[in-house]
Amino acid sequence: MKTLLDIRASLFGSASVSSELADRFVARWLAEHPDGRVVRRDLLPGAFPSLTAARYTAFRTPGNERTREQQDDVAFSDELVAELKAADEIVLTAPMYNFSVPATLRDYFDHVARPGLTFSYTADGPEGLLRGKKTYVFITRGGRYNGAADTQRPYLEQFLGFIGLSDVEFVLAEGLAMGDDERRQSLDSAREHVDALARLAA
Repeated sequence: MKTLLDIRASLFGSASVSSELADRFVARWLAEHPDGRVVRRDLLPGAFPSLTAARYTAFRTPGNERTREQQDDVAFSDELVAELKAADEIVLTAPMYNFSVPATLRDYFDHVARPGLTFSYTADGPEGLLRGKKTYVFITRGGRYNGAADTQRPYLEQFLGFIGLSDVEFVLAEGLAMGDDERRQSLDSAREHVDALARLAA
């Protein structure tokens, strides 16, 4: 039985375009994997914690020396890491906010970048430990940001690769705030891309 980890980072939840595209992919994935399991992780503002000095210290404190609060902080991070490790494939939404990814997605990354669990340091540099997992990233943008103006994709490629997720497919829906025709064409293209990826995933 395959497991798909579905990570949502939009401020607007299910009403967002990135969630629409992810929903489309997940529905098609389930149709092709009727015995598959989808694990949903919503990164909602106010509900998902930011990395603090206390949490960072908890991660670095030996297990037998942690306070009860530190144990709780580490347990939450461990839960997120366990979801990643158990997943065969991963869906990630990353709408553009102010030329970057959502703050809650960065918070999520801060909680899963754990030495010895998702990456390790070697004589040749860091090595990602979450290898062999196909990842699908759904990016939505109001404008168009190609080439050097794209501040999201390089960052996501670098971080995901850092923890071993190097097999990444990006689906972009751009120009969503540039008029009805532009929005419609971009969404149609993105939906076609989603359907093509779902067929390949099967």
